[in-house]
Amino acid sequence: GHSSPFWMTLPQANALDAKVRKGEKSSVVVYYGQSRKDAGGDEHDRSDGDDHSEEARIFRFQKSYRVFNACQIDGLPDSFFPDPEPAPEHPPSEPIPHMQAFFDALDITTVFTGTEAYYLPPVDKVFMPSIARFENPRNFYGVWAHELAHATKAPHRLKRDFGLSKFGNTSYAREEIVAELTSVFLGQTLGFTAHTLEMNAAYLYNWLRVLRSDKNAIFKHAADAQRACNYLIARSEAGRAERSAKAA
Repeated sequence: GHSSPFWMTLPQANALDAKVRKGEKSSVVVYYGQSRKDAGGDEHDRSDGDDHSEEARIFRFQKSYRVFNACQIDGLPDSFFPDPEPAPEHPPSEPIPHMQAFFDALDITTVFTGTEAYYLPPVDKVFMPSIARFENPRNFYGVWAHELAHATKAPHRLKRDFGLSKFGNTSYAREEIVAELTSVFLGQTLGFTAHTLEMNAAYLYNWLRVLRSDKNAIFKHAADAQRACNYLIARSEAGRAERSAKAA
């Protein structure tokens, strides 16, 4: 509900000679990371978690912070309140060039047919309704991203496996959380909003069941989604680079 994209802790606001308005309520953010503890007891924060030393141990941690939006704070510079850029209008059923270019460059086969969107592991293909079936082209790309996220779980890609999956069980719910978060993360990069065709009460109930039973699930699956997002971005960049090289 805030118009500014900037958030900060109370000490950060004070450091800028700004003041949180009386009565404003903070929000909680959680930093989920990994740290390396050497044999001598020294600790080092790590972003990738890769360590090949037998004398070091990697452990995960969470840190929570109370933050306020810039709109809740008086005395901040104008740069903390940028004017929102209006979303450009796009004709219904027409591709958005930079988004289409991103998805076209991926080396995951997509077949456009029917009215349902899904990834079919036995043939390693994504099946999608055509863009003409969507009122907003951004929703088309949101659904496409969700299904491509499922494709990243294949053994020859990220090899993500939560066990035997069928609608309603925990494995299914965990994979759906990862796919939806991947669509959210990718949408932040490309400019669309996650949009799932199957979104309904039963679908959401399965998510909530997992998140309530495992307090660490959201952090683990957000990390899984970030890996999937990074994979898709890397594959798209590689595909576009290959096309450019061939054209040259």
